[in-house]
Amino acid sequence: MKISTKIMFLGLLITISCNKSGSHEHHEEEEVVNNPNQALYEEVMAVHDEVMPKTEEIYRLKKELQDKIAKTPNLIADKKKQLDQIIAELDSADHSMMDWMHKFNPLPDSVNQEAAREYLENEMERIKKVRELINGSIQKAKEEIEKK
Repeated sequence: MKISTKIMFLGLLITISCNKSGSHEHHEEEEVVNNPNQALYEEVMAVHDEVMPKTEEIYRLKKELQDKIAKTPNLIADKKKQLDQIIAELDSADHSMMDWMHKFNPLPDSVNQEAAREYLENEMERIKKVRELINGSIQKAKEEIEKK
């Protein structure tokens, strides 16, 4: 008797979970219909999600360049200055991502849809610039490291 009670209880839990999951999906669909800016918000977040993982690569490249400077005591002053500049660009790109994330604050649904759209369009431009900075600094660092 105990086993059949447990199976019935488990079945009930699964049924309840499925129903809640379905109603949640329906709620999300309603939200997209009621909020025309949702697609733009998702585009902004897609750019962020594309670039955010690259901060680990920035850290790794920065470390490699710092090691290159440290392991080459007779490095020509101009070359050291060039490597320091690339490190500074990596830092700047990383800081631009952190700055964007701290300042990004999507407007609540209760705000005027036009104001929300304008805000998201501006944020799209800002995050695209962050992406350019990150990708550019990473490319420069990789080219320098490959020179050996």
